[in-house]
Amino acid sequence: MRYYRIPGGEHRSLSKSLVVIDDEGDAYDLTTASEDLSSFTDLARAANASGRSVDAIARDRIPDAERRNLGDVGENALLPVVPDEVWAAGVTYRISEEARKAESGKPEVYIDVYERDRPELFLKATPSRTVGPHESIGVRGDSEWDVPEPELGVVLHRGDVVGYTIGNDVSSRDIEGDNPLYLPQAKVYDRCCSLGPCVATEAVVEDPHDLTMSLTIERDREVVYEGSTSTSEMATSCESLVDYLGRHNTLPETLVLLTGTALVPPESFTLEEGDLVSIDIDHIGRLVNDTVVV
Repeated sequence: MRYYRIPGGEHRSLSKSLVVIDDEGDAYDLTTASEDLSSFTDLARAANASGRSVDAIARDRIPDAERRNLGDVGENALLPVVPDEVWAAGVTYRISEEARKAESGKPEVYIDVYERDRPELFLKATPSRTVGPHESIGVRGDSEWDVPEPELGVVLHRGDVVGYTIGNDVSSRDIEGDNPLYLPQAKVYDRCCSLGPCVATEAVVEDPHDLTMSLTIERDREVVYEGSTSTSEMATSCESLVDYLGRHNTLPETLVLLTGTALVPPESFTLEEGDLVSIDIDHIGRLVNDTVVV
């Protein structure tokens, strides 16, 4: 199943609703069945307490839930899950390793990571720096080379994988390329990350290492970049990334781990204010954001 978060409606005491798209493609507002289910984290808590899956809990509540128009759900989708932290992995695809070598005066550090078991992991965003569908992603005002990085996001609840989403790890390539120690500044700033449009469970995604992912960037209604790849090109598995993230590291209740990018625009490209960025991943959907300078 796929889970969306949308505005709750004027007749509701809660401002947000959790909507599930079931196996037949019908939409149900789970929050109308129980106000205790107003977010994906609420649903994951209920599943954890009962020892059941989030999909099993949702199926139990669907008979008591109000139907929603499928088109309205997509148009009004908010940040689908509000993670306590967003983490990200780097150099998990060969093309990413090549791009880092191209941008950096110290390419050997990226080669070393690609060839080792231990992945590159870093804290990407806090809730205040994360935006949802239809919101603006940001590029730094002190950067001259900025790119979107489309990535599969693994959603964790209390350390366990409970679903997948789409992430955009917006990055300053010139700041990181100037010196690898500048990575936090290249990665972490206002509006540096977007997630959405939903959380798709493992029953929907099935194999996270066999998903087609595509990126389209439009400027003044013209396509200025488009490309596609497959998560089968990952050199490091999602399981390994999750394992390393949890080593000697107490994880918060809800977390999203972005798994790296294989879609890198050419060196001549940089994001500009007003650019429209669309990321598609099989079985999850499309994440769309415009761009602002922050």
